[in-house]
Amino acid sequence: NYPNPFNPSTKIKYDLPVDSKVSLKIYDLRGREISNLVGSTQPAGYYVVEFNASTMASGMYFYNIVAEGSSQKFITTKKMVLVK
Repeated sequence: NYPNPFNPSTKIKYDLPVDSKVSLKIYDLRGREISNLVGSTQPAGYYVVEFNASTMASGMYFYNIVAEGSSQKFITTKKMVLVK
């Protein structure tokens, strides 16, 4: 995501080489789901999702991306820091 640290919004960018079922969720430090940004099947391509955290407290958060398509599965979790 860029920028990181961010205030109050950041952009999460990802690229899909094949059509995929995509899930993009935001979690807090305790592992609670804060937001579900993407939950759909998307065609191959480049994507940018903006996350606005203007109502959230400063701190560390995580985003998790799961992409499944063409008998392949990609999973990654990255941290991001909200500084107000």
